[in-house]
Amino acid sequence: MKSFKISQQNHVLPTIVVAQFACTSLWFAGNAVLPELIPLLQLEASSLPHLTSAVQLGFILGTLVFAVFTISDRFSPSKVFLVCALAGAGCNLSLLGASGLSSLLLSRFLTGFCLAGIYPVGMKIASDYHQKGLGKALGFLVGALVLGTAFPHLLKSLTQGLNWRYVIWGTSGLAVLGGLSLFWLVPDGPHRTKSTQPNFKAFFQIFRNAAFRSAAFGYFGHMWELYTFWAFVPVLLAFYAQAHPDAQLNIPLLSFTIIGIGAVACVVGGYLSGRIGSAKTAFGALAVSMVCCLLSPWLVGLPFAVFLGVLLVWGFAGPMDSPQFSTLVAKNAPAHVKGTALTIVNCLGFALTIVSIQFLRSIQNSIDPKYWFVFLAIGPLLGLLAMRPLMNND
Repeated sequence: MKSFKISQQNHVLPTIVVAQFACTSLWFAGNAVLPELIPLLQLEASSLPHLTSAVQLGFILGTLVFAVFTISDRFSPSKVFLVCALAGAGCNLSLLGASGLSSLLLSRFLTGFCLAGIYPVGMKIASDYHQKGLGKALGFLVGALVLGTAFPHLLKSLTQGLNWRYVIWGTSGLAVLGGLSLFWLVPDGPHRTKSTQPNFKAFFQIFRNAAFRSAAFGYFGHMWELYTFWAFVPVLLAFYAQAHPDAQLNIPLLSFTIIGIGAVACVVGGYLSGRIGSAKTAFGALAVSMVCCLLSPWLVGLPFAVFLGVLLVWGFAGPMDSPQFSTLVAKNAPAHVKGTALTIVNCLGFALTIVSIQFLRSIQNSIDPKYWFVFLAIGPLLGLLAMRPLMNND
């Protein structure tokens, strides 16, 4: 019996990783098929920021509800994950019946709400199994999120010439499989501390800890940049294709590669954190992201190999710090509200992504496109300043 239990626990992290990848493929499914939806639903070409913001807004409201009612601390996280995976798959499928922008945005909003019970709850489950080596465990977990986020672009590339609905069916099917596999194979972790009732004061109590605040504000700076960069990767590639008509770019495949390389970075960062600590790993990655933002005005004029190289570095560095920020947040949060703390920080971080995405949309008609992404450097800069107290205490 003991050997069976050990063997079973050896499969816990891989199962969480696969389930997280499968379920977070819902995140950018709408973005991947937007080019087909624009003529079909007679949308404006500028619908991308609204579509992305709808998912983020749903995620924010979902994380707020989960945090206020301490859902993942009061109930079995595996069951919460399953319910949200099944509901998210259904909401994603509702996109197939969208008749206009309003129904499309509602579909994406509801999908985002369900993702609030997937991404942070997956991190909560991992933290319940890993008191030591949490940075490495979350590196694999967030890597799965990154790959899941990028996957619809790959699916779009592989199904070119086929009906766009295959992307939606495929991502919804993956979410169902992911939710079921985690529920069947991952019981509640041995380090789980259960809350018995809602703690409405938790939202304010956790920010009294100075180390927690530093980790959280570093994460907020990271989030200002990351999802806006991801959302606009196809736009950057389209700008390059317009400036270089001879370049034959497979934009969906390149988008998948640039975003997906971040999955490798999260794993590398997890191992690196075991050597130098989570704070130093996150600080270095955030600094590289800031440099890439500052270099963005010159990108479109570069030879393609250099242009792609910079985007790959940016795609690598952008999410590399995310699991380490989550590790720092989990380590500095009270044990009985750890899941709620992760959810609250996710909620506020994703709220910033809406501000960032809509800010870039608001300057599109007044500022030369080559300068748009310089403004993303604001987040990493402020995040680096917030992290300074953590650098000697990791």
